[in-house]
Amino acid sequence: MIKDITLGQYFPGESFIHRLDPRTKIVITLAYLISLFLVKHFAGFAVAALFLIACSWIARIPMRIQLNGLKGIMFIILLTALVNLFATSGTVLWQWHFIRITQEGLYRSAFMAIRLTLLILGSTLMTLTTKPLALTDGLERMFSPFRKIGLPAHELAMMISIALRFIPTLLDETDKIMKAQTSRGADFESGNLFQRAKSLVPLLVPLFVSAFRIAGDLAMAMEARCYRGGEGRTRMNGMAFSKNDAAAVLVFIAYLAVIISLNHIAILA
Repeated sequence: MIKDITLGQYFPGESFIHRLDPRTKIVITLAYLISLFLVKHFAGFAVAALFLIACSWIARIPMRIQLNGLKGIMFIILLTALVNLFATSGTVLWQWHFIRITQEGLYRSAFMAIRLTLLILGSTLMTLTTKPLALTDGLERMFSPFRKIGLPAHELAMMISIALRFIPTLLDETDKIMKAQTSRGADFESGNLFQRAKSLVPLLVPLFVSAFRIAGDLAMAMEARCYRGGEGRTRMNGMAFSKNDAAAVLVFIAYLAVIISLNHIAILA
């Protein structure tokens, strides 16, 4: 399950989406995530899902890879759905003592589960199609106008990129530690939810030690290469908007227009 988490990983390719400017992908991804909060009805989610599936097909990334990435956070999605299912008041469909399920609760729980799923899949698609170095450069370029007010653009972009890059690294370390402790008799699968959570506590100490070791090795490697921040640094590969970026933006604007139109149609109806 740990290896199935795809957030922060890069899927090599030469597709149309892979070749887009990283700034274009960052802006479109952020706008896509915001658009999910504008959706008011399931028809809008259907359009958002079709748009995401089309992007995955163009990027030549199997949808199963993205769906496998949901396994690690399925508990959060289910918990959110259950909270909305039992905590929403309205027309009662079933009740047992103080526990009740309402028609509005069913609607809201399904609505929130779909929204969370699309949020994760949309974020994952950006990291799967963007190299960590390109993501760092794109974020730095986007933050650079704020240098006038004292924002450390390069350092902030570097921290975000390293954090994303560390996700799969720490997941691999966690998997190795779990296998090592399982071979020594540790049990992470049996018992109820609280017992399984308690059995994961012994993982924290070696995982923190491993994380600090990796961070130390990274710091030494950066110092050995005379890294001194973003001042005076040049880039091997430049970034420039192309016709492909313009086409991608126009397609996304059309997607937004459809989402907004569906909301207006639903309101009028």
